[in-house]
Amino acid sequence: MKRAKRSAVWSHFKLVNDHKDAKCTICGSILKYNNSTTSLNYHLNMSHSAVLQAASGSSQPTITTALGRRVCDSMRAEGITQQICNMVTTDMLPINVVDGQEFREVIKYIEPGYNIPSRTTITTRVEASYARKKAELKTQLATANVALTTDCWTSLNTESYITVTCHYIEPDWQVMSAVLLTESMSGRHTADNLADKLNQTVETWGLTGRVVACVHDNARNIVSANSPTRVNWHSVPCFAHTLQLAINDGFATYINRVIVAASRLVQHFNHSNPANKALAAKQKQMQLPSHKLIQSCKTRWNSVSEMFNRLTEQRWAMSAVLSDCTVTKLTDARTLELRDEYWQLMEDVAPVLETLKCATTVMSTETEVSISDTYPITFSLINVHLKTDKGDTSKVGEFKSRVRTSLGERMKIASDDLTSTPPMLATMLDPRHKHLGFLTPPRRIAAHAKLLKVLAEAEAGRGSSTLADAASDQQEVVGAVPVQGAVLQRRSAYALLMGENYTTRSTDDVEKEVDSFLKDPPPLLDSSPAAWWKVNEGRFPRLANLARKYLAIPGTSVPSERGFS
Repeated sequence: MKRAKRSAVWSHFKLVNDHKDAKCTICGSILKYNNSTTSLNYHLNMSHSAVLQAASGSSQPTITTALGRRVCDSMRAEGITQQICNMVTTDMLPINVVDGQEFREVIKYIEPGYNIPSRTTITTRVEASYARKKAELKTQLATANVALTTDCWTSLNTESYITVTCHYIEPDWQVMSAVLLTESMSGRHTADNLADKLNQTVETWGLTGRVVACVHDNARNIVSANSPTRVNWHSVPCFAHTLQLAINDGFATYINRVIVAASRLVQHFNHSNPANKALAAKQKQMQLPSHKLIQSCKTRWNSVSEMFNRLTEQRWAMSAVLSDCTVTKLTDARTLELRDEYWQLMEDVAPVLETLKCATTVMSTETEVSISDTYPITFSLINVHLKTDKGDTSKVGEFKSRVRTSLGERMKIASDDLTSTPPMLATMLDPRHKHLGFLTPPRRIAAHAKLLKVLAEAEAGRGSSTLADAASDQQEVVGAVPVQGAVLQRRSAYALLMGENYTTRSTDDVEKEVDSFLKDPPPLLDSSPAAWWKVNEGRFPRLANLARKYLAIPGTSVPSERGFS
């Protein structure tokens, strides 16, 4: 049995063509009918508004009055309220958006029978949504080993904030991330205050003892905050920030003159309305892309490269504007026009800057494994891309040499501890880089030995570390020496039951797994290490546990910076 047609539009329409179309009884127009009266209502309001107005005094309800009396049932009202809350949270809108006159007009037009909730209601709903999401994330993080990134920033109102993000790999090897904290920091950004904030965040989220590392920039206070005396995790400098510092060292040459002059030229066009309009006209006349000029910024990575590329692209359009005395004063033009040697240097250094930009981009991913690329990329830059070539000009060669030296020193590639760092362990656990072809044979052997040691300790420590911690806790609480003795006696009993060769057999198993992993053919360089481990976890279970732990570390602190960029 067909449902009765209750909409007021049927006073002016009738169904035709087996109910597929609707015919207007006023003008005879035939419209498609898909069980919705929206298009029919639109037709009446746009084409026959006079007829509707004339009928407003009759007893027959008009379209407008019929819609105005429509009741918004509780289920639909709840759905609309939830969508408003989602809009506020997802688009980060102020809650008082619900008080806006135009917002209320839109809702009234879409759903006249809906009562818009107050700011208090939306606030309560948003807070409840936050609590639910936080509980869900806590559940996801309950057993995960995580890595952190952190950075501080200042708002336009000069208020200081800190952001902390966490990163982990799920059982299905999906790389995940979440923001744990973004809040104001009223106190000074001392190492102690920063460390306290990080430790409080870890404790709040129940992550104590499961944080592998924290990735941060090279500022002295945050480096000190992540020292072993203040936190219980590894400190990992942000690769992108380290590389940028090395690049800045390279810029402290003749290239800096070019940067200053280029920045002055860009500033002129960005701040002069006549020059900007004239540039747009010249771009159109010369059939150049209608691109805005890019200003370099010390705190924004790769901005110098982007500025040089854009200036080179728009060179002749800018020159034409500077040559036009009706737009640019002759004295200004002489000051702003770049020397030919500056233009040449921008072109010559562009390939080097593009390579460095590529390295930053690759390392700044948040959805893929990146930490294991740290040293392969570092050594590739130092040994290949930053080596001076015969075709390099003296200025480009000097830039390469300075960046190369600075990067090597900042990444501590000559350090004896290189093979023990979290990025190097992650590199060995990445099936693409496990052979460490960028290292000398002696250091390669030392690195693989370190991996074997860490893996053996992880296996052996599952039980013994727990027992030792339990003994320590008991002694600390009650001063119970007999309890510690009982624990040691129990460990001796384990040795008696398992046999003196038990540990040796476990070590042999670990060595066999590592040896088998190293002999396994490596995947292609553009393959995903996480996807590889998802397939091969069963073959190398011990290494897989370690890989899930170390490969979760981001290569840069960019995720925490994205929270305010």
